[in-house]
Amino acid sequence: MQTLTSPQPTTTGAAEPFLVIDGVSKVYPTPGGPYTVLDNISLEVAEGEFICVIGHSGCGKSTLLDLVSGFGQPTSGEVRLESVPIREPGPDRMVVFQNYSLLPWMSAAENVALAVNNVFPHLKRNGDASRIVESHLAMVGLSEAADKKPGSLSGGMKQRVSIARALALQPKVLILDEPFGALDPITKEELQEELLKIWQEHRVTVLMITHSIDEALFLADRVVMMTNGPAATIGEILELPFPRPRQRAQLMEMPEYYDYRNHALDFLYRRFAHDDQ
Repeated sequence: MQTLTSPQPTTTGAAEPFLVIDGVSKVYPTPGGPYTVLDNISLEVAEGEFICVIGHSGCGKSTLLDLVSGFGQPTSGEVRLESVPIREPGPDRMVVFQNYSLLPWMSAAENVALAVNNVFPHLKRNGDASRIVESHLAMVGLSEAADKKPGSLSGGMKQRVSIARALALQPKVLILDEPFGALDPITKEELQEELLKIWQEHRVTVLMITHSIDEALFLADRVVMMTNGPAATIGEILELPFPRPRQRAQLMEMPEYYDYRNHALDFLYRRFAHDDQ
């Protein structure tokens, strides 16, 4: 089994990886003194890689993705995309949240079009925006639901719209914050399969938070396992050997799958039990 420690940033002068989280810490001031959420996180991500981040609640997973998306800034350290420091949000890093974040008075197509028209106003003028909206709704299997408003859509369909909206902006990094956490098990598995298919076709770089070890093992190239907070850091990184394209049934017949699953479970519950003592 391949387990890695947190990689150190590339030395100056060498070609830098696509996405670099370089010695990042996040500290919040509180009445009781400084509260450290993340402590010296370093991670390198290759272009087109699928990374899943797992850990117990409160370990700073969402804070880490906020720093990559630009919604927050590290107290120390730096996040760089293609060697450029991330200072603010931008369409090159699109986020899909668990709660969908759709405007309820707009149809599925209008929700996607709103993003496309704001980021690429020239496409609206020449008529290409509508084509992009239609093709991305088709990509997630929602062509027939294009005119429906979120109130008429199931949870799985709403999340499909959110994914279509994010991908329509052609981001360099797709950031997924527990996107399937609120869905029933059958819908969750369907969307996992759909996400993998889209990723295999487009190879956008993905950073995804999940609480599910099985989801992480099915989707990811590497699984980043966080220690418990406060002052959370990267405890281990699992480099998964499972071939692609992946079939769920075949994967679960592999003895190696259960080796990795048990190792991840042991890491998470050993850490939890240790911190509870």
